[in-house]
Amino acid sequence: MWLTDRALHWPYGLALIALGTFGLLWCVRDFYVSGKGTLAPWAPPQSLVIVGLYRYSRNPMYVCVFTVLVGWSISFSSIGLLAYALAIGVAFHLRVVLGEEPWLARTHGVAWQQYTRQVRRWL
Repeated sequence: MWLTDRALHWPYGLALIALGTFGLLWCVRDFYVSGKGTLAPWAPPQSLVIVGLYRYSRNPMYVCVFTVLVGWSISFSSIGLLAYALAIGVAFHLRVVLGEEPWLARTHGVAWQQYTRQVRRWL
């Protein structure tokens, strides 16, 4: 009986999972190639990454992870997973606004300010 509760209900959510995963991998590549760094806090990108998906969102990795989580909740018709995705979305927003953006402003100065005027935080 418990296996039916975990069955795939809406395969359309798999498209969101695939899209989010593809976007996330693209962003990791851009961090390495364009930014000359990694996701690791001890080896962050040396330059501001403004290529690829970063032309449309200042935080595409977070958007991609959120997309994957929503895809899971749709695929399994799970209100619990949707609530988790929303909680993670709020946590991402707080991390970006309170932590990452001030650090990026200090690190990249004028380039960051210009970038924030051209590209939205999320979408």
